[in-house]
Amino acid sequence: MIDRTLAEQLDVLSRQYPVVTVTGPRQSGKTTLVKAVFPEWTYVSLEAPDIQEYALRDPRGFMEAYPERVILDEVQRVPDLFSYIQTHVDQMGREGVYVMTGSFNFGLMEGISQSLAGRVAVLELLPLAFSEMDRAGVVPDSIEALMAAGAYPRIYDRGLTPQQWYANYVTTYLERDVRQIKNVTDLSLFQRFLKMCAARSGQILNLSSLGDDCGVTHNTARSWLSILEASYVVYLLKPHYQNFNKRLIKSPKIYFCDTGLLSYLIGISDPGMLLTHASRGHVFETWVISELLKGRLNRGLKDNLYFWRDNTGHEIDCIVDQGDRLLALEIKSGKTISEDFFKGLRFWSRISAADAREMVLVYAGLMDQKRKEGTVLSWRSFGNTLPLEI
Repeated sequence: MIDRTLAEQLDVLSRQYPVVTVTGPRQSGKTTLVKAVFPEWTYVSLEAPDIQEYALRDPRGFMEAYPERVILDEVQRVPDLFSYIQTHVDQMGREGVYVMTGSFNFGLMEGISQSLAGRVAVLELLPLAFSEMDRAGVVPDSIEALMAAGAYPRIYDRGLTPQQWYANYVTTYLERDVRQIKNVTDLSLFQRFLKMCAARSGQILNLSSLGDDCGVTHNTARSWLSILEASYVVYLLKPHYQNFNKRLIKSPKIYFCDTGLLSYLIGISDPGMLLTHASRGHVFETWVISELLKGRLNRGLKDNLYFWRDNTGHEIDCIVDQGDRLLALEIKSGKTISEDFFKGLRFWSRISAADAREMVLVYAGLMDQKRKEGTVLSWRSFGNTLPLEI
């Protein structure tokens, strides 16, 4: 098992709340994590048909059978159970009663907001962060191999072939999760929508164009996108609100949460293809944004990430809002530093009065530098430092 950074927060919050919930995409390691942190607790999977039927037909009996120090896996499968959990933990009157996991955020968060508000801490676990992989000694030799393989733990724990694993993952995702959503009746059309989203990772989201390309309405595209968000397949990066007297782009940018899944969906069958592929820049940008997001979520924090773009085309790839200051990041997939890499940061410095300490360039090369325009970080240095500091 690869040690997960989120383990520390999970342990701390279990001593402060009666219920802690760990949510995230399928196969991100949620069950492995909670079992490792609470090895003495009883484990109950609500995906098992007999256990699920027990909880559905006799929730009071189920709660009596599993009264405390219990891991409830895939708890969204039995949404009626949330009200009984609320009553039970209120009667117990102490912390550390249940740890719940769930991989589809619609039912899980709805149940939490309606029944467990104030009683539950929610943590989000994405696939492996670079720092976790580096500690375990499983980081591939090149950025291309890392992007193509992605970061799902099972690939590294079992030494699996990424392409085959992602093919099975997509099939399982469509059959197990998406099929349960009532407004998705054509799975082949939804799979096409998924691939169209992959082709747009790292770009401004245009729902009308996306719907037209897939042959679905704007409202259907919006609904299907919310499914991908809820199941942690995609992440929407919001535009920053500070306008500096410029008209801003108001649509978000769409990113996949894992570059391995993204690479599979856009037809990358070999890491070498990413050296010259037309989507190389977008895949690398996706990797950087996902690492920044993991850096926040692994410490139990909400994301503070944005992008900035005005209507004349000036853009900063990522703005990290740290409250008292804004950290500007430019992301470049080239391996050789060019003066053109700093064009966006120079413009940002002029309009925001940011100094070099508040500007970072992340690129796919191997050399770190200090420049007047900011700090230059290689992909390896970025993966081990910046996501842990934001």
